[in-house]
Amino acid sequence: MRKAVLTLACACALSIPLVAATLADVTLPDTITVGNQTLVLNGMGLRTKMFIKVYVGGLYLEKKSGDAAAIIQSDTTKRVVLQFIYGEVTRDQMVESFTDGFKNNAPSAIKSQVDQFLGAIETMKKGEQLVATYVPGAGTTLTIRGKDKLTIPGLPFAQALFSVWLGPKPPTSDLKNGMLGKK
Repeated sequence: MRKAVLTLACACALSIPLVAATLADVTLPDTITVGNQTLVLNGMGLRTKMFIKVYVGGLYLEKKSGDAAAIIQSDTTKRVVLQFIYGEVTRDQMVESFTDGFKNNAPSAIKSQVDQFLGAIETMKKGEQLVATYVPGAGTTLTIRGKDKLTIPGLPFAQALFSVWLGPKPPTSDLKNGMLGKK
């Protein structure tokens, strides 16, 4: 009897999927649902600046991938979640960081769309989330603190935005590699 209970307990433990991943005390779920699409957590990375931990970035995709170029180019549902872990990052600091990211990774991005996106950015505090979600046919939605701020139509803007984190000059290589599941 005791052996049967132990065998059943082991079998149950092996069949329970992991439900979250944690980095720098930030826990993100392994899967999320966008519309009717289930996305999987591809990876998590840490954004630092001058040895200060700013945020944890999580990348969600339809299927896991370590190929940054393929992820950027794909016309598939995807999401980046930025969970802030630093006390306060001002709107100006956020705009400067995104401006550099677009300039370094997507210089041909449509200026009016980038300006629209930057205009919606807000100061972020510890524990708050900024989320960018691309859905084919609908566009890229910016969500801050759980509230949708704007949606920019078209795949080209999504490609430009996701290249900010996954392009050739990301904010940090640790962030990019972590989001790509290469840590």
